[in-house]
Amino acid sequence: MSTKISWRGVFPAVTTQFRNDFSLDIEATRKVIAGLIRDGVSGLVVCGTVGENCSLSAAEKQQVIEAAVDVAKGRVPVIAGVAEFTTQFAIESARVAQKAGVDGVMVMPALVYTARPHETAAHYRTVGSAIDVPLMVYNNPPIYKNAVTPDILASLADVETIQAFKDSSGDTRAFTDLRNMVGDRFTLFAGLDDTVVECVMLGAVGWVSGMSNAFPQEGEALFQMAAAGRFKELRPLYDWLMPLLHLDARPDLVQCIKLCESIMGRGSALTRPPRLALPDAERQEIEAMMKKALATRPTLPQRAA
Repeated sequence: MSTKISWRGVFPAVTTQFRNDFSLDIEATRKVIAGLIRDGVSGLVVCGTVGENCSLSAAEKQQVIEAAVDVAKGRVPVIAGVAEFTTQFAIESARVAQKAGVDGVMVMPALVYTARPHETAAHYRTVGSAIDVPLMVYNNPPIYKNAVTPDILASLADVETIQAFKDSSGDTRAFTDLRNMVGDRFTLFAGLDDTVVECVMLGAVGWVSGMSNAFPQEGEALFQMAAAGRFKELRPLYDWLMPLLHLDARPDLVQCIKLCESIMGRGSALTRPPRLALPDAERQEIEAMMKKALATRPTLPQRAA
């Protein structure tokens, strides 16, 4: 690889749509993707956590990735999530995505097995060395248990394909520590919705967002203002959106985000087991939260240049 990525802005972690019998609904998934592009998102991440990667078969993942590439038609970058149990499986999945024409892959640490730091580093080094598309390292220790620390990432600076770092730990110190180790070697992405502005202040140029599935225009406006340093101006929008952004930090974030997306008429709330529908009381809380948000929905400021 010789070109550095130019990924910038909001990349929703796109939901995967299912029929009532839990079979993959690829046409509905295409419709969701088309709606996000229509409403001005900067890119797409498919088959991530919110896309229920680990609940999809290899063939289904390929269908979703190919659909996203086809719908996007080069208008926005498409990044495919890679979440596998072994390094070899991750390589195979990444190569399938590469063949489908994605702009990059977002690779999670090896799942299930609790790895030691040198094992996590080896996983990324091996996958990165086996593919020819840009790789985004995905750090989400609250969910996936295996942390990708600044030390680990710095040790991978010589792997040319490893170009981006998405941090969902909630600990924004990682960006500063990483910059002190390797400067601007990696393109930084916010990965936890309710820390996005803080991440941008510390160098993030992109945001892999859950709640932007429901509010793509608001998410993009918030990010663009933060990227332009318009922090005082963005506060009302951030304050308004924050109760919903907190949903991205819950273990049942997929159910929460899909419910909000459904209320907005953008997709179905249905998740594939073992993810079950929210209990009635929690569903009603989120419905009330959405009702309040829609009743007080702000007029968006002019998009930052």
